[in-house]
Amino acid sequence: MNKKVGLWFDINKAVIVTFTDNGEEIKRITSSMEHYERFSSSAPGDGSPEDVRDRRYWGRLGAYFDNVVTLIHDAKVIQIFGPGEAKYELKKRLEGEGSAGQLVSVDNADKLTDLQIATKVRARFPVRSQYDLS
Repeated sequence: MNKKVGLWFDINKAVIVTFTDNGEEIKRITSSMEHYERFSSSAPGDGSPEDVRDRRYWGRLGAYFDNVVTLIHDAKVIQIFGPGEAKYELKKRLEGEGSAGQLVSVDNADKLTDLQIATKVRARFPVRSQYDLS
């Protein structure tokens, strides 16, 4: 299968545009990351409330990254773009999975609508017509 993926990625959401022989598909995944959690107390042996909060945060973040990697790891080529540093962390995850050879680019991009993301990915991976002789 000739699967190409363009991915707008940040810590809160991923918009995945996938091109296959069957057409185009757009998926949106949210991380459900909570920026602030309040704890009234902690159980003995759990550590400080801040430690508990940090473990939960990094556990959720890891699950979010793993979910995205699962959806894109089998692509022939991958384009990642977005604001911030999260895209580079995703790149490290892909390298750990052995999928880094498929990366075409990791680029900076501001906040974009889903339509703008799909347009950017279409420009990167133009679809050839079955009648195109070039």
